[in-house]
Amino acid sequence: MIVNLVNTGWEVIYHRAHALLASQLAGYWESQAEISYIVDIVSAISHHDDLEREWEGDHLSEAGAPLDFTLDGQLCVDDLREHVDNACYRSRWVALLTAMHVSYLNEGRRQDSKELARFLDELEKRQQQWLKSMDIKPTEAERAYALMRWCDRLSLILCQRQLPDAQRSLEITPGPDERGYTVSQREDTTVSVDPWPFKLKEFTVHIDATYLNQMAFKNNQEFIEQLQTAPVKTLIWKFAQ
Repeated sequence: MIVNLVNTGWEVIYHRAHALLASQLAGYWESQAEISYIVDIVSAISHHDDLEREWEGDHLSEAGAPLDFTLDGQLCVDDLREHVDNACYRSRWVALLTAMHVSYLNEGRRQDSKELARFLDELEKRQQQWLKSMDIKPTEAERAYALMRWCDRLSLILCQRQLPDAQRSLEITPGPDERGYTVSQREDTTVSVDPWPFKLKEFTVHIDATYLNQMAFKNNQEFIEQLQTAPVKTLIWKFAQ
């Protein structure tokens, strides 16, 4: 989960909601003609955080505060394998992009364990098999995954309240066209991306956020109960060229 400190307590955004926001952004991308299987790609983006279950497990610090995902523990190999396997139910394209994302996020941890290293090697072989069976060039897959990463990053910038003050710009990631992009917020609160990559000159995206007015919790059961009953508000961002 994404946890932001606000005046009234905590703002909590579920990771699956963040993924849904990323898929909304992908739906507005203009250069869809250059990217095959756009619906599969949007589906992969929408479901790329399905392993996150905030209503289960341990998500509190030692002081009882909600743990942001940047401080929470790493997922185990069995969970990661299940995540990729479940993506196969949708399509090979979805599975391929999911596997690419899992590899990207965990390659830096390869030395942590032999089990993880073996899994990453296995994942690479599966990616090659999917590319071959679908007759997809690696460059096409990389372009699709670049869109996935771009939308994922921009969604995180919004969810983590990272839009800079004073209309300053923040780098996103290179897009599927290999161009560099930045995002900024104007005085009227509209959000702009430079260069403009979307097919509409104006549009809005939204996400649900949960608000907790309690700073610390006795245990995870209390925290989960509060999460499920706390007020939920819709956050809306207006993008304008």
